[in-house]
Amino acid sequence: MPKYKLVIFDLDGTLANSFPWFLRVVNDVAREFGFRPVAPDDIETLRRMGSREILKFLDVPLWKVPLIATRMRALKRSHLKDIALFGGAAAMLRSLHDTGVALALVSSDNEANARLQLGPDTAALFGYFDCGASLFGKAAKFSRLIKRIAIRPQEALAIGDEVRDFEAARSAGIAFGAVNWGYADPDTLQALKPDEFFTSFDDIVIGVSEQKR
Repeated sequence: MPKYKLVIFDLDGTLANSFPWFLRVVNDVAREFGFRPVAPDDIETLRRMGSREILKFLDVPLWKVPLIATRMRALKRSHLKDIALFGGAAAMLRSLHDTGVALALVSSDNEANARLQLGPDTAALFGYFDCGASLFGKAAKFSRLIKRIAIRPQEALAIGDEVRDFEAARSAGIAFGAVNWGYADPDTLQALKPDEFFTSFDDIVIGVSEQKR
């Protein structure tokens, strides 16, 4: 039996290589919404911060966050062809699916964008989509999935690339697996002491599929 019955994936930075695209468009959005532009020297600093620290650093008031998120989703939809899945992501998802692990996607993006980005074959591997998460809204979605599937929290693993993914998993009482290739600095994520730390998609297959001791 796999170590986890349910694996909940983040999309951007975890399955999809969207960080380069984000860096190309963020300053256009900054000018539109009046927050601090991201200078090249800021990038590594921001990667070591949590979401609240990032908002403070960029002078983004909370009331603007939903407006900015809506704009980013619209921009992303028009550039999906430029944002590919990481190499190996689809094969990893297929391997987990074939072992009987239930797969879910919880993303701040909308479901339509997510399905287009994944492609029909890969999207079909997911049994559950709960998208459109607010900046701090993933924990509620994690908890809702646990209840919907009727499993124990310890049987679920959330995999993501940001500090807020870790915080949401802890709030929902489920395990968290950090990846070292996304938005956040890997050392920052590792310092949080996640339940799993993945350096490749093969690591995810092994870490999820291994037998519980």
